[in-house]
Amino acid sequence: MGDDLGHTEEKGYPGRLFLPSLAFSYFASGPLGVLIALLLIDIGNTFNVPVGVMGQINTPYSIVAVIFALLMGILSVRFEHKSLLLIGLLFIGISALGCLLAPDFNVMLVSYSLSGIGWAMVSPMTVALIGDHLSVEKRTNAVGLVIAAGALSYLIGAPITASIAGIGGWRLPLMEFVIPVLLASLLLAFFGLPSTSSSHKPTVNEKTYLRSFKDVLSNRSATACLIGDVLRSAAFVAILIFVTSFFRQRFLVSTDFASIVILGAASCYAFGSLVSGRLVNRLGRKTSTVLTALLAGVFTISYAYVPNLWLSLALSFVASWFFGMVASASSCLALEQVPKFRGTMMSVDTAAISLGSALGTVVGGLALLSFDYEGLGMALGVMGVAAAVVFYFLTIDPTHERI
Repeated sequence: MGDDLGHTEEKGYPGRLFLPSLAFSYFASGPLGVLIALLLIDIGNTFNVPVGVMGQINTPYSIVAVIFALLMGILSVRFEHKSLLLIGLLFIGISALGCLLAPDFNVMLVSYSLSGIGWAMVSPMTVALIGDHLSVEKRTNAVGLVIAAGALSYLIGAPITASIAGIGGWRLPLMEFVIPVLLASLLLAFFGLPSTSSSHKPTVNEKTYLRSFKDVLSNRSATACLIGDVLRSAAFVAILIFVTSFFRQRFLVSTDFASIVILGAASCYAFGSLVSGRLVNRLGRKTSTVLTALLAGVFTISYAYVPNLWLSLALSFVASWFFGMVASASSCLALEQVPKFRGTMMSVDTAAISLGSALGTVVGGLALLSFDYEGLGMALGVMGVAAAVVFYFLTIDPTHERI
């Protein structure tokens, strides 16, 4: 094995606050998005903007997130991963403050888009830091914990946000929940994460930046991981975006029941992420990713075709469980593809996941208009199955040679 691979496995103890800091950082990046999704109608009423127009607030956010995720491929080579994570949390904090003080729709639009920059920094750097500071045997459980923390921001953040907003409107949760959580995460990350990266940093110049992208994109397995993540994140849109509408329109359930569906799906996703570490350690990164992507796709198809409410609900929860597992397993697989440029790999992977979500929204929307929810489930579920095929035939698990 090469020197780079050998170096990455010589890990020091990063401290007791290392994993809590990363998990809480991932958690803290979520509540602002939860607030926007949950209180979109209220925000639109404040600015006298229709819900359809107000919903476009996610468009510049997504565009900024994709662009900056690619830029992070360069920044992660030049700067310490801890510093980039802290700056990302700061961007989300500035975004939340801008939303709190926004006098009109345009300022709100610009302010919220800044959180796209923050998410594009926090998401890849949390996983890259795990690769920097933990041995290969410990990374799987750590990645699962971090991803589960992101799901918990919906599970915990939604009821807290709704409760506070019921007292004082949509701005009050920003002041009493979102911003304080971000400040706490900044402090915890500042003191809890190692000040210097233990990963090997090459001499930085223009050639290094180009090489970081070249090493990622010229690596067939790494590129396949990116394609697989586009497809599996597109499939997840069937749960993330459309599942509540499905139950409201197909089974005529109440809004309160639909909110329980969200909480149930988020819980299954979180627990799936947590337990995936055991599966990965037992079956390996590649096998676990292939298996969970396949099952997530199959159950996505099945829940849309079942005519019984409770069985369909159970199948959607099982799909959420496997989507949580594949999110963790595929992140573990991607993390090991290009050890010398983990920051670049995970940054490009973040862009791939964002692109997949956009693709899934477009494909799912068109399928829904043309073939109803059965067509949506089939179209997006097949993408999950296709992701499993890509992972199976085109990726390798480098840790088999390393352990």
